[in-house]
Amino acid sequence: MDLLILLKALILGVVEGLTEFLPISSTGHLILAGQLLDFNDERGKLFEIVIQSGAIFAVVLEYRQRLVGAFMHARSDAQALRFLVNVAIAFVPLAVLGLVFGKQIKAHLFNAPVVASTFILGGLVILWAESRQKFTRVETVDQMTYLDALKLGIAQAFALIPGTSRSGSTIIGGMLFGLSRRAATEFSFFLAIPTLFLASLYQLYKERALLAADDIGMWAVGFLAAFASAYLCVRWLLRYIMTHDFRLFAWYRIAFGLLILLTWQMGWVAWVDH
Repeated sequence: MDLLILLKALILGVVEGLTEFLPISSTGHLILAGQLLDFNDERGKLFEIVIQSGAIFAVVLEYRQRLVGAFMHARSDAQALRFLVNVAIAFVPLAVLGLVFGKQIKAHLFNAPVVASTFILGGLVILWAESRQKFTRVETVDQMTYLDALKLGIAQAFALIPGTSRSGSTIIGGMLFGLSRRAATEFSFFLAIPTLFLASLYQLYKERALLAADDIGMWAVGFLAAFASAYLCVRWLLRYIMTHDFRLFAWYRIAFGLLILLTWQMGWVAWVDH
């Protein structure tokens, strides 16, 4: 296996793990990182699908007791059943819209100018959301209703636009709908499990012709890098939100988006469609 390929796999795995659960868009970062590393061909796109599973397992490991308990007691515990149903309800909007509009979105929106613009717009939305007078009626995930889950699912669906951020849409949407910062953040973690897992399986099936045994080493490096960085990121974010808001991420998004637009406009980087 080419050491350069393994290095690219390591970098992209870390990018995926660090950005998947922060409100800064993992898809947007992977599009841009793949472009800079010249790893944005069909093989690179398949690789991005594979390494998402590393980030999924990081959340499963962090919340393993909660998840196992919910599945084991769903028949006898109404709260456990409601938790699982809420996750299922919230998954539906993105799944349906993704199946209907996925091809058109990938054909027209997966490019650097769009990603940069949505980075900036998303940052402005976060600043607006954080500046509003907050009301909290849902302190924990267990207090969420089915309607709350549906609302967060609709919010997550905005992440179909690359650069928007799946976690960011879910978290900020949850806060606007009255969830506490921790409840919105944790639910975005739980919702990531079926969203990323089923999306990865679907894309792997579609791109199965590109699967090759020679790429196992590359996938393993990317998977482990994504898993380790995502696990550390999830644990850090849970501590961070106890004493901080999301303005830091908003300013990062705006600055990063402006940088991409500048390099694109000046021709310093030859950004092309993903």
